[in-house]
Amino acid sequence: MRPFLLTPGARAAPSPSTLSRLLLPLHLQINGRRNHLRRHVHASSASPPLLINPRLRNRRARFFAGAASSSSSSQMAAPADAPGGSADAFEVIRAHQAKAARLSPVEEIRTIMDRSVRGVLATHSQEHAGYPSGSMVDFACDQDGSPILAVSSLAVHSKVSDEQKDSVRSAYLRRHPDAFWVDFGDFSFLHIKPKAVRYVSGVATALLGSGEFSPTEYKEAKVDPISQFSTPITSHMNKDHADDTKLIVQHSTTVKVDFAYMLDVDSLGFNVKAGYDGSVLKLRIPFPRQAQDRKDVKTLIVEMLQAAKAASSHAD
Repeated sequence: MRPFLLTPGARAAPSPSTLSRLLLPLHLQINGRRNHLRRHVHASSASPPLLINPRLRNRRARFFAGAASSSSSSQMAAPADAPGGSADAFEVIRAHQAKAARLSPVEEIRTIMDRSVRGVLATHSQEHAGYPSGSMVDFACDQDGSPILAVSSLAVHSKVSDEQKDSVRSAYLRRHPDAFWVDFGDFSFLHIKPKAVRYVSGVATALLGSGEFSPTEYKEAKVDPISQFSTPITSHMNKDHADDTKLIVQHSTTVKVDFAYMLDVDSLGFNVKAGYDGSVLKLRIPFPRQAQDRKDVKTLIVEMLQAAKAASSHAD
């Protein structure tokens, strides 16, 4: 059996107004440098190991072939231009981001995998040794976070046993309810069981954490419960409340950003694409406390906006 590669692509039903981490280059441009955020999931089925490497862009992810590779206080000063110009402002932003509450690496990986629906399945090329030969596939994750694929004419890999077929089929159809073709005779399910999960935060992004996680740690990590509402929340905020989002970001970071576009939301806060002094940054904005449900997210955003407006009026 030859190794194969799964590369998750789009999340379910992405809309143009809410494109976020999974196909937009997550870069923090400071003094002309870009910091990339990458996650690697090294997994395997009965065949040799896979590499799953979701590169975060706009609600989509790409996996590339290769070898096995506290919340901030809500009491903040009104935003202002940094005395020392851009250099001081970026330092303020860096300090803010270091304290911003965010999901743990393994929780974020589980959440990304759970929300993703499409990727590239690649076998090792026989014509070009060491390189993949890929094709687009839809996939879903089971309750443990293990990817399930329905593929055609790949029985040489690892087919699901008859005992597993019903549960695996149900899990797949929950994410792809219109996939009538899974019952065609030339399609079979592949169930990929992770052997290790490696998180690499990227160049000069140590504050995001790095590390390798065991299958047990990955299995026990929880998918963030708020992430399922990210698309409608960010769509609404970007369409109807873009200025409010900018004001919240300015208050949270104490830096007068030029714009702020909400990318995605989880129970601990949200991510934005913001502009400052000609640079484009991806910033983490923490909630004052953990959100309990979708309604609570609205409550927290309203509270943050009220605090931002109050601080702005006092500064005036």
